[in-house]
Amino acid sequence: MGGSEIKIYELWRKYATDDVDLIRELDKIENDEKAIEERFYKELEFGTAGIRGIIGAGTARMNIYVVRKVTQAFCEYLTKNFENPSVAIGYDNRIKSDLFAKEAACVFAANGIFVNIYKEIMPVPCLSYAVRNLGCDAGIMVTASHNPAQYNGYKVYGEDGCQLREDDASQIYEISLNIDMFKDIKLMDFEQGLYKGVIKYISDDVEKAYMDCVESCLIHPEALAEPGFCVVYTPLHGAGNRVIRTMFSRMGVKSVHVVLEQENPDGNFSTCQVPNPEIKEALALGLRDCKIYKPDILIATDPDCDRIGVAVPDEAGEYVLLSGNQIGALLLEYICCQRVALGTLPKDPIAVKTIVSSEIAEKIAQKYNVKLKNVLTGFKYIGEQIGILEKLGKQDSFIFGFEESHGYLAGSYVRDKDGVIATMLVCEMAAFYKKSGMSVLKALSDIYKEYGVCKNVIDSYVFDGVNGATKMLKIISKIREDAPKSIGGLKVLRFLDYFVGKDFDTIQNTCRSINLPKSNVIEFKLENDSSLIVRPSGTEPKIKVYYTSTGSTFSEAEKYQLKMKKEIEKYIND
Repeated sequence: MGGSEIKIYELWRKYATDDVDLIRELDKIENDEKAIEERFYKELEFGTAGIRGIIGAGTARMNIYVVRKVTQAFCEYLTKNFENPSVAIGYDNRIKSDLFAKEAACVFAANGIFVNIYKEIMPVPCLSYAVRNLGCDAGIMVTASHNPAQYNGYKVYGEDGCQLREDDASQIYEISLNIDMFKDIKLMDFEQGLYKGVIKYISDDVEKAYMDCVESCLIHPEALAEPGFCVVYTPLHGAGNRVIRTMFSRMGVKSVHVVLEQENPDGNFSTCQVPNPEIKEALALGLRDCKIYKPDILIATDPDCDRIGVAVPDEAGEYVLLSGNQIGALLLEYICCQRVALGTLPKDPIAVKTIVSSEIAEKIAQKYNVKLKNVLTGFKYIGEQIGILEKLGKQDSFIFGFEESHGYLAGSYVRDKDGVIATMLVCEMAAFYKKSGMSVLKALSDIYKEYGVCKNVIDSYVFDGVNGATKMLKIISKIREDAPKSIGGLKVLRFLDYFVGKDFDTIQNTCRSINLPKSNVIEFKLENDSSLIVRPSGTEPKIKVYYTSTGSTFSEAEKYQLKMKKEIEKYIND
């Protein structure tokens, strides 16, 4: 360990006196060099439009001093770029989320920036909506999404309600480098801010307007009120509970059973170690309740309610979890098919997905003459596409956007993934199919019959610690520099390097530009409509590998995927 970490630690011992929890932690690690290094070896950097880290003492942790510093930098960015700026603030149920939100509000107010803040925990989409509805210049959401309980984070939004782009986030980070978190922070007491009128609670009218927008995006809302339609829902201790249950009530869903143990906010996530609706373990209690109530669908929302998990019954009555790509394909098919039937599909419909999401969406879009746009990983790029359409007066052309990590949006009223509209649309779809005498799994089977079997698998490889980021970059550089000519017995047809913005055709020996922002992502387009994508996570110390394999059956597709996995792991495990 270098001496710099010790010096910074000593400064914290002297000045970090506003939080009792941090004082105790600093005292506890006094003679533990490794613990000091882990907390002070770096500063949290902006990843996917914000910061995220383990809650605790130190520059590499989430705490009130890091929040104050980032907010002070954000203030300087806003006052430089906007006249009389204002912000909206939301937060979820995580440990210290309310504290971090109020600390940020105190810094904004002290810097002359008007603050609109929710008075209780709210879903991410409600924050995105509030930014635009209230005419704010920016917004922040205090959350760490689906990470374990020890994490928290701080997402930054622009005036369009979309997560901030890299160049703007980089500006904030550069400003923060010149800020002393103990000496350069302007701070106002929260209650004083309320009294002076520079901090204001967001009214219930904003939430009602948001719900009106959600309802306007439903296609067959009458299906939700069908007698006998039953839902089991779990908010996984998070921010979705009240808003989603209000929507169920508003739409007349008569039978909704909420998982009792996961109903109330709990930042410790005492019933699910990782509150991620993608994984079966998080849905264990919901699946237990499915055995009791025999619902038509099980829905789970993650803590900040921007993503959903779904399980539906098979013919034997066992509940099957749907992948993010399967949910996306089902919703895209349902939206296109039913809006065509009702004559409500716009003249020039547009759907958007991320490059790592299932290619089956291409075939669905082609069938219904929908233009499908591919964007980089991160829902902000989907939100950006809606903003481009809005400037052209064509925001109604946007019909659906999704990413494989269980994020969905229909409608242009927000610019981030929305677990509320996703929940309502998936339930509506299930209710509509039930009324038509068809199950959700039958609808999925029909999609595979029409468009072909497509298997999507994601592997994550964790690289924690001081040297984790360096090792990740070396692995990806090695794959880039020593790109294979075939993977899993399938010839590489195209090699796409999003870092240099080039798409190499290995058959024709030609190259063309990729018209997307620079990103450290590598993609291999293979024979048999298969593909493989490698990228570092923007928010976690992970390398993610995305496999798409096809075949006449799932078994055949899986064989290709396993061969691909074996070869790519030679690079990762070397």
